[in-house]
Amino acid sequence: MDISRIESGRIAIKNEEFSFAKMLEHVNTIVGGQCNDKGLQYDCRTMGRIDDYYIGDDVKLRQVLLNILGNAVKFTPEGGTVALTIEDVKRLNHQATLRFTIRDTGIGMSEEFLPRIFDAFSQEDSSSTSKYGSTGLGMPITKSIVELMNGHIEVESKKNVGTTFIVTVTLMLADRQTNEEDEFELHPHEMRVLVVDDDHIACEHANLVLSHLGITCETVLSGEEAMELVRIRHARREDFNLILVDWKMPGMNGVETTRQIRSMVGDDTPIIILTSYNWEDIEEEAREAGVDTFASKPLFAGTVLDEFRTAFRKKNARPDRPEVDLKGRRILLAEDVEINAEIMMMVLAMREMDVDVAQNGKIAVAMYQDHGPNYYDAILMDMRMPEMDGLEATKVIRATSQADAKTIPIVALTANAFDEDVQRSMQAGLNAHLSKPVDPDLLFETLEELLRE
Repeated sequence: MDISRIESGRIAIKNEEFSFAKMLEHVNTIVGGQCNDKGLQYDCRTMGRIDDYYIGDDVKLRQVLLNILGNAVKFTPEGGTVALTIEDVKRLNHQATLRFTIRDTGIGMSEEFLPRIFDAFSQEDSSSTSKYGSTGLGMPITKSIVELMNGHIEVESKKNVGTTFIVTVTLMLADRQTNEEDEFELHPHEMRVLVVDDDHIACEHANLVLSHLGITCETVLSGEEAMELVRIRHARREDFNLILVDWKMPGMNGVETTRQIRSMVGDDTPIIILTSYNWEDIEEEAREAGVDTFASKPLFAGTVLDEFRTAFRKKNARPDRPEVDLKGRRILLAEDVEINAEIMMMVLAMREMDVDVAQNGKIAVAMYQDHGPNYYDAILMDMRMPEMDGLEATKVIRATSQADAKTIPIVALTANAFDEDVQRSMQAGLNAHLSKPVDPDLLFETLEELLRE
């Protein structure tokens, strides 16, 4: 029917705005499922800038991709690979030329057959009809549709090695780049996002997509690196606004990475699992581990914002955590500079806290022990002091036999802001690491969180 429509000129190409991200997600869901069922590795990635929306015929484009990818799956034996790469190769006059490269490690074709691959009913081996269920019409239809879209298609293949199809089409640029419907105001320039993926190229792509929105993005290549970075940021009270975690990573996968992050920093930060595969099989386990939602790879800016909104709404729907009243709380402040101590006392007095001051770490340890367990609610510890510095004082307090020695919140107040300084603070037993001059609101928020815990 498609062939007859094409030959009679009854197939028209639409020019309508469509979501490229959703079109590609649909393709990946189908092909990823087929690959998973057959035991193939499927990889889809974008190179350079790819917009969320274009103007063109998404139905025909999807048909082209599914025809070629479907053949790649069909003719690739178990254990092989099917890959789709999308590149923006040129932009001119409000148009973008996209190149789709589909590679497989399948049975391939001989050089002699390649010139006939786009002929109707053409097959290299007649036995393929019974073995693979091929009609020989898929490629002629695909080529005709591509040409109707003012594009072109090329093919390279080697017998028993694999096949590569290259499809190039030109789409008009859409004015809308992301979904602008928003129930609450987002400020991308204020967002910090962590991307966890063992694939360097996927990390580079995520950085490109997010930075285009003005979002600050950090990337790591493993769950272990993610845990360390999240721990440091949490100690500084500079938590990420969103964490995107690849599902399938060597060593610690995305679900276990999420579980470990939740155990360290709680459930405030939305965590989204990224995958090219069907996530239904792991959805229950992932939700229990603390995953908020899922998103398909490759990453699109609109997808990030949409999923962030979804996760944010869910978190806002949860019952509010109990408030912590700081009034009347006893704070031990270890600070050797008199003017700094006076300023901190004024800040703490804003929330009506009671403060005792120790001029160095040695005095702070003595005051903590002399007053006994549960006398002080928290300790604010300057790091650089004579006699005994803040790190050593914290280690001594944590090592005492006093009942609250392991649990009393101890917060570092320091001008040392490097990651190495934060790591040393955490290793010594400090709960948070705040930089001087201390932001009063951040200090109060930190104390409230630690006392709530």
